Amino acid sequence: MLGFDKAEFVRRVHDAHAAGAPLVDGYAPFCKHVFVKNFIPGVKVGSIAITEANAHRLRSGYSARSAAELPVLTRWFPAGEVDVPDAEVLDVILYSREQLVKERGAMASKQQRAELPDAPWGIISIKGQLEGYECPMTPITMMRNALGREEGGSGVPIDREKYDASVKYHSSHAPLVATESPNGE
Repeated sequence: MLGFDKAEFVRRVHDAHAAGAPLVDGYAPFCKHVFVKNFIPGVKVGSIAITEANAHRLRSGYSARSAAELPVLTRWFPAGEVDVPDAEVLDVILYSREQLVKERGAMASKQQRAELPDAPWGIISIKGQLEGYECPMTPITMMRNALGREEGGSGVPIDREKYDASVKYHSSHAPLVATESPNGE
């Protein structure tokens, strides 16, 4: 998806961690982040501020991250219709192997995936951004996670304070999608 060799990507993240990029706690004990300087040419940020100049470009619709998940209402900017800055930082989001096994087990009847590598942590997402810290996940992602692993979430209940911070942030920011809709349609 990033147009970069997966093994080389993992090696560079490992090297950055060995050189001092710490594992930063995420939204649950099984989630960690590694923030590294963007080393992939052409990677753009994953969301931008909503302004008077671009608000008319916002789209909305129902989407799911996979066929096994429930579609939810989301909003986004089509990337080709707005100015998108290059990412300065990659937020590499990791889940523990134990959590990955739990989530795959809960979704086993709904989807088939390759075997998990034998590693203590697995990359579940890579976000291009300008900030060297975790930006709030979207409110709908928090809700999806609270639904439980059987519906594609992580089983982590909603933390009201974090949810309120997410609403505040995402009231003025929206993600970018390279196609007309988040499902690639």
